[in-house]
Amino acid sequence: MTLKPGHWSFTRWTTVGHLEAIEVNHPQFHARLFLQGAHLSHFAPRDEPDWLWLSKTARFEPGRAIRGGIPVCWPWFGVPDRNPPEVRRRILTDASHGFARTAVWKLEDVRETAREVEISLSLDANTDFADEWQGRALLLMTFSFSASGCQLALTTTNPGAEPLAFTQALHTYLPTTDIRQTRIEGLENCGYVDSLRDWSYHTQQGPVQFDGETDRIYESGAPVIVSTPAGARKLTAIGSDSTVVWNPGPEKAARLSDFPDEAWQSMLCVESANALSDYRVLNAGQSHTLGVMIGRI
Repeated sequence: MTLKPGHWSFTRWTTVGHLEAIEVNHPQFHARLFLQGAHLSHFAPRDEPDWLWLSKTARFEPGRAIRGGIPVCWPWFGVPDRNPPEVRRRILTDASHGFARTAVWKLEDVRETAREVEISLSLDANTDFADEWQGRALLLMTFSFSASGCQLALTTTNPGAEPLAFTQALHTYLPTTDIRQTRIEGLENCGYVDSLRDWSYHTQQGPVQFDGETDRIYESGAPVIVSTPAGARKLTAIGSDSTVVWNPGPEKAARLSDFPDEAWQSMLCVESANALSDYRVLNAGQSHTLGVMIGRI
C-alpha cells in the first residue's frame, strides 16, 4: 500500500534532523514517530507537557538509536551474552538491544477519527540483517493515540519452518521533575534480577524508589503506576511477564552518548519486556504481541 501525504486530516510527513518522521496534530493530542526504529518520540494530550522523556542532546541520524521516547529492542534485549541460549545462538554481533531500533520501517496504514489516530508500521526482518542475526520474522507495530493516552502493540510473526526464539522490550522513557521523589507501585513482593549486583536475585520490598543507578528485571508484567512530583501515569503491559526498571545514575550518565550529565535526575525507564526466562518461542506461522498502554490514573 502506498500512502501519500495530504490524504489525512491530522497526520503529516516531516523531517527531523536527517530522519523521516510522522507528525500527528490532532485537536485533542500530539504525537511524533520515526520510520527509523518505529520510534515514538513524543506524545501529549492537548495543552499538556510531553508524557515521554527525550534527551535534549538526542541526535536524529541514520543508523543511530534515538535517546528517549520508546525505542524498540528486538530480537534481543540487553547484551547478547545475557540472553537465553536459544536466543543467543542467533546473534552475530556484540551490540546490545538488537537491530529493530535502527532499521527503517515501512508505513502500512493511517486511520483517523474525530477521537483517535492509529498508525501501523512494518518491518521484514530478513536477510538484510544476516550480518547481525540468523533468523526471519515479520514485525508489525501499531500506535493508537487518543486524549486519554497512547498504546503500542508490537506483533512478531514467524514465517519460517523452524522455531524462532527472541527477547524484546518497549524501552519507555518517562519524565520526572525529581528522580529522588519518584516511585513505582505494582512491583511489590516481585522477584527481580539486579544487573548491578552481579545479576543476583532479590525480592522487591515496598514501592520501587531511586537513590542512584538502577538496572533491574522484574518477574512481573502486571500494571504499574509511576508517581512523580508532577503527577502519575499507569502503564499496562500486554504479552509481557517481565518489567525492566532503569536509571543510569550520575556516574553512568556521564559516560552515555546523547545524554546530558545531569539528565538522570529528570527521567526513568519502565520497560514492558520479554526478557531473561520470559523469552518467547514461535513455531512456524505463530505470532506474539508485546504491548504497552500509557494512560491516566
